[in-house]
Amino acid sequence: MAFTKIDISELSFNPFDKIGKQWMLLTGGNNTGFNTMTASWGQLGVLWNKNVLTCYIRPTRYTYGFVEEGECFTASFLGEEYRKALSFCGSHSGRDCDKAKEAGLTPVEIEGCMAFEEAELVLVCRKLYSYDLQESGFLTDDGIPEKFFNGDAYHRAYISEIVGVYVNK
Repeated sequence: MAFTKIDISELSFNPFDKIGKQWMLLTGGNNTGFNTMTASWGQLGVLWNKNVLTCYIRPTRYTYGFVEEGECFTASFLGEEYRKALSFCGSHSGRDCDKAKEAGLTPVEIEGCMAFEEAELVLVCRKLYSYDLQESGFLTDDGIPEKFFNGDAYHRAYISEIVGVYVNK
């Protein structure tokens, strides 16, 4: 299979299923060093007249440093047959192992960013803005901080322009 760049207007999917149920691999770095992590939180939309992906990464994740240091990162969406690979990449640290190799994924460089040959869809994202979530920002008392953080680090949000859309045909 080979990646083909398409116009973002050609995409047609339910973002709630794509991100929340199918999950994505967020990958920062380049061909000299990179890491990936599974994510199921994010938004797709339009902000500042740009098509954007917003994603969230805890500063304790190994991938955080790669995304923080680089100008771009990718969001790779894989088919259901890669559910075990996605689970592996979400439950193991790249500090301790070569996640791509262990998960059976083949790294590929796209527009100077790393992704995976097995992906059905890759979004190349250029960071525009970041901010840190914090407990004082919650406006409801429905237990979100306790349920999702409970002493863990709060995530950094990255609002990123989608500068490239690739499908694997």
